[in-house]
Amino acid sequence: MARSEARVPTDRPARYAKQLASHLGRRSRTDWDEESGTGTLALDNGGTGTLTATDGALLLAVEAEPAHLDLLEGVVGRHLVRFGARDELVVEWHRDNGEPGTAQRNSEEPMPH
Repeated sequence: MARSEARVPTDRPARYAKQLASHLGRRSRTDWDEESGTGTLALDNGGTGTLTATDGALLLAVEAEPAHLDLLEGVVGRHLVRFGARDELVVEWHRDNGEPGTAQRNSEEPMPH
């Protein structure tokens, strides 16, 4: 399994984590614990994820087969960026093998490929 992590600066990490877990829970198994500020994601393709609300940031992590890592980063990142559009959230993934991951941000113009 490959792992990718992102630290998303925000003043409302628990709010966004709860919203993300709730939304993704429509199609996957998710859990959010308000008291501990942590949550888990069990995604369709066998991938997993964690959400951790810290002071000033939401920490995201996903694990999957290497071929599915781009997909999981995109699903989790795109939803979070959409929920946090007013706060202009940006998700930049960093992989455990040292390679850069994908990035998600709201933009008026399409990002170059």
